[in-house]
Formats: sequence, structure tokens, C-alpha cells
Amino acid sequence: MKIFALAALLAGLAGAASADPLEGVWKTEVDDGAYAHVTISPCGEAFCGVISRTFRADGEYKSPNLGKTLVIDMVPKGDGAYAGKVWRPSNDKIYIGKIRLEGDRLKLSGCIAGGLLCSRQDWTRVK
Repeated sequence: MKIFALAALLAGLAGAASADPLEGVWKTEVDDGAYAHVTISPCGEAFCGVISRTFRADGEYKSPNLGKTLVIDMVPKGDGAYAGKVWRPSNDKIYIGKIRLEGDRLKLSGCIAGGLLCSRQDWTRVK
């Protein structure tokens, strides 16, 4: 019985060790007076981020964007870089997306003109 418990523990540790550092909950910068917590997790071979909580200056509120995908099909490119798409709720547009992960901070870019013109946000890890 102890062998099965040890095997289960080791399997759980191996799964946790293989989690990508991008996975988790991230706090966005304020955009149009609000910010969000975005939960990033695997979606197929890539990573997607869903709006899990929304906040204004006076506290948490129920945005109509809750549950919507903000980070779309981000594929790891190595050395903390990811490429995919991002959705900006305030204008309902999808942009070429880039992420640069640096520990508990990530730099998210939404770009047009083939990536020549980009707007960037710095996000921090919540958990």
C-alpha cells in the first residue's frame, strides 16, 4: 500500500514540475478604468487566457467580459517568448500577440502591421 501512495505522490510531483511557467492567474494593467485577473492554462498545444475576475477602482464587479478568452493560442517559442493572438475588450479587436515572460512578470503585446506597431501591458502573477 505504501508503494502505491509513494508512486501517486511522485506522479503528482512530476506533473507539477512539468507545468509551463506561463500557467496561472495574472493581473492585467488598468485599461479603460478597469483591470482583470486572467487565468492562463493549456488549450491544445498552446496556452489561452480567460478573464476570471474583473475590477474597477471601487472593487470587484461583474463585467460582461467574464469568461471570455483574452490570450489566444499562445505557443512557446523558447527563452520565455510566446506568440499567438490577444483580444482587447474595449474595442473588440484581435491582434497579433506576443508574450515575454520574466519570472512573475509578463509583457503582453498586441500588434498590427505585421508586428511593427505594438501596444504593451505589463502583467503580474497573482498565484
